Amino acid sequence: MIYTVTFSPSLDYSMNLESDFKQGNINRSVRENYIVGGKGINVSILLNNLGTKSTVLGFVGGFVGEYIKSSLSSQKINIDFYEVSENSRINVKLNGKKFESAINANGPQISQQDIDQLVYKIDKSIKNGDTLVLAGNIPKNLSRNIYEIILERIKDRQVYIIVDATKDLLLNTLKYKPFLIKPNLEELEEIFGQKLNSFDLIKSKALELKNMGAKNVLISCGKDGAYLFDENNQVHNAKSYKGKVVSTVGAGDSMVAGFIDSYLKNNDYKRALEFSIACGSATAFDTQIASKDAIINLIEGGQKWK
Repeated sequence: MIYTVTFSPSLDYSMNLESDFKQGNINRSVRENYIVGGKGINVSILLNNLGTKSTVLGFVGGFVGEYIKSSLSSQKINIDFYEVSENSRINVKLNGKKFESAINANGPQISQQDIDQLVYKIDKSIKNGDTLVLAGNIPKNLSRNIYEIILERIKDRQVYIIVDATKDLLLNTLKYKPFLIKPNLEELEEIFGQKLNSFDLIKSKALELKNMGAKNVLISCGKDGAYLFDENNQVHNAKSYKGKVVSTVGAGDSMVAGFIDSYLKNNDYKRALEFSIACGSATAFDTQIASKDAIINLIEGGQKWK
């Protein structure tokens, strides 16, 4: 079974504007969408669109939490949330002609008892051969070592651990030898505190992360595609597809889902990278997480950057 963890699921109120957002003025939208969000949830949605089952874990609460549960259940996605007393968060996404803006809420207060119960739930669920996706940043009221607490519980099990997080949150998981980590180029630069404007620099930092414990390092580079530095010391590159970017929300999560789906089915790193690029691009070209048909159509008829 594949398990995804989202500590602070959200309801994203997404508005496409007539033009770019103008501060201090009335801005009018031409289209609105309510989208259940959170990085782990996005991974599960795309997996579900591909016909691959997963279970979503995390915290939800209040009427927003009820909407999140209802939306995922209606898509036949397995949910196993721990419920808290306060409302789950609502985020506002503003999509202009050239720029995207967002206002992300803090989310509910999480007590130590809530944390203990969710960690227990994860510990009880994960078995040998399972896949665990830890994705996204940690709410301010959660311990910064929550990923480590979870991984310490399951460290003696044979589990595919995938981490998509930033800075110390990612680095502190490397001692548990995650199967895959997925920083984008900007996040990689943030980790090492320098610009990485050549392949040699990117490679050197990816290898540092591998030396620290990561088995496979997937680095997404926007329209330049992605690099995979695999556990067999092979380097793979895949170019992104050409198309009109509608929203980048969920594109990186779709890459993670596509990689998981392809690798678990085919045991082929190059193939998994190519499919992950298609999934990420298809989501970026849509207003929501890409459908299976959209991904297949892109693979069969899309053009890539050279």
